[in-house]
Amino acid sequence: MTFQPNQGLDQEQVTERVDRAIAENEVVLFMKGNRLMPQCGYSKRALGLMAQHREDFETVDVLASIDEFRAALSAHSGWETTPQAYVDGEFVGGSDVLAELDERGKLESTLAAE
Repeated sequence: MTFQPNQGLDQEQVTERVDRAIAENEVVLFMKGNRLMPQCGYSKRALGLMAQHREDFETVDVLASIDEFRAALSAHSGWETTPQAYVDGEFVGGSDVLAELDERGKLESTLAAE
């Protein structure tokens, strides 16, 4: 089976899904793949960092409609790349930012939604 990106949702559906995920979840990670099978090293790294400090957070797989997710996420963060983590509706960053926060001992408190 060959993976063909962008065979999923249209832009309006993706934008609605992104807006809803950010609004309805205290902590959400937009990533390539899912918790059981991350599909890129950066997503795997971000997932692992977040899981060290917080058990309950939502993940959203962007692969089926990656271009549409890039556009929708960029509207929230100004970044087109994934992964992207949001806490209480605010953009936190990608795997490098999460790693930096972890190194400084601030990731746990950052992920502790209010």
